[in-house]
This record gives sequence, structure tokens and C-alpha cells, in this order.
Amino acid sequence: MTSTFVFAAGANGVSAAPPELVLRGYRGVGVPQPEQQFRLSYQAPQDLGAFATEPSALVGLTVADQVATTVDVVRRAAKLGPVVLVGSSIGGALVTLVAEEVPELVSALVYDAAFCCVELPTPEEYLATPEAATSQIGAMLGFIAADPAVIGAMRFNWRSSAAEALTAAKAALCADATDGEFYALLNAMAPDDIIGRGATDSRGTPERWGRVPRLYVRHLQDHLVPLALQDRMITEADARTPGNQFEVHDIDTSHFPNAAGMAQLVEVLDKVGQSLS
Repeated sequence: MTSTFVFAAGANGVSAAPPELVLRGYRGVGVPQPEQQFRLSYQAPQDLGAFATEPSALVGLTVADQVATTVDVVRRAAKLGPVVLVGSSIGGALVTLVAEEVPELVSALVYDAAFCCVELPTPEEYLATPEAATSQIGAMLGFIAADPAVIGAMRFNWRSSAAEALTAAKAALCADATDGEFYALLNAMAPDDIIGRGATDSRGTPERWGRVPRLYVRHLQDHLVPLALQDRMITEADARTPGNQFEVHDIDTSHFPNAAGMAQLVEVLDKVGQSLS
């Protein structure tokens, strides 16, 4: 049967199926934020005063709501055949919670340079470990555009033209990408994100999450989730479920893959799909 790849939302709603994967005969669907948040003040020329004060469309939404939205997509996809649930970056925390909810509907989990919380409950706590000491996550602070207490969400201005912030973000996110690839990434990101994603307990149990076959795709040049941190989470997960360990694959790219890195990722996903046929 044809597999469906479900891509959970990463930071700021980033979630899409690579076209090449679909062209290889698989179904692919992204699960974005429950609502999009684009507004006139975010257009050009920007009205940064209004952008900093207008309430977000995500007010009141929680990680639990995001889990429920993703579970609904998985339920629908599972009626068509095997489901491969993919989480990148903080999307890994989300797919763990989804697999914990409906392990019987997920044929495989793929963590793509993603957070897999095991010994520590939250991504934020993993980012405070020695293995994350070289993370350049702080580069994202240059894009914060509003007080979360005022607008009810985390808000970022990805359309900023501030040279220093853009240089730091490119180094953190995709140092090996072209400028065009970098700006395309920023344009694919929604401005708002749900409050508390990094602070939510995102651990699964061995009995539910731990029984789903899983893969980890290490990004060897990752400056956001450093390789040492990726390895720590892999080791912890394998120790938690010794009878169901990660199948590990490496791609030579940054946190967000460039074109060559995406081609490598598609090859890994294709192999997963073939194994479920």
C-alpha cells in the first residue's frame, strides 16, 4: 500500500512535503499551525507599531490543540495506508506526543534533526545542557517583534531587512544554503507561534510512543540542534526502549537542509516508504 508522509509543524508552522517525495509515488501532507496569521501590518511597507500590538490568531491555542490537529490528520491518512510521521526541529517534540496518543496509527516516526525528549521533559531543558552549548538558537531573538503577553503568541518579523539579524540567522539555520534558499525559508515561516512549545513536557512512554519504529536523521552541520545534542537524545531514547532503537541516518547539511541536503533526506524517506510497501 502507498504510504502517507505526515509532516508535523516545526517552528512557526513550517510544514510541507518535499515535491520529489510525492513524485516518487507517495502521499504527503503538512500540518501547519491551526490558523495562519498573515496581516496587512506584516506586508511592505510594514507597520511595526501595529504588528507589535495586534492580537494573534493563535490566542488561547495550546500545544494540546496542535497535537489534536495532527492526530486528526494522522487518523484520516491511516485510512489510506501506512503513515510515516515526520518531525523536524521542535516538530520532534510534537510527533512524540502524537505517537503517544495514537501509536497504533503510526507505522514509523522520523525525527529530522529534531527534539526527542526522554530524560528531560522539554526542548528548552535540552537546550540548557552541555551538549547544546554551541547552539546558535539565540540568533532567533533578533526577529522577535512583540510582547507575547500583549498579542497572545510568539511573534517574529521574518521579513526584517536588518543585516546583522539576517546574517546571524543564516549562520544558525542554513549556513550551507544559498541566499535564495535562506530567504525562501524565511518566507515559508508564519510570523506567529504558539506560546510554550519549548516548555511543554514532550516525553512519551515506552508502552506507547516507544513501540513505534523510529528513525533519526542527523544533520552533521547543524548549528541550532548541535550534533552532540542529537546524539544525546538518540542515546537516551535507545536506552529507554532497548528493544526498539533508532535507525540512524546522516545527511551532510545544516539545520534546514539546502537543496543537496533535501535530496539526501528524500532518499532516506523513500527507503522508509519502500519498507512499508
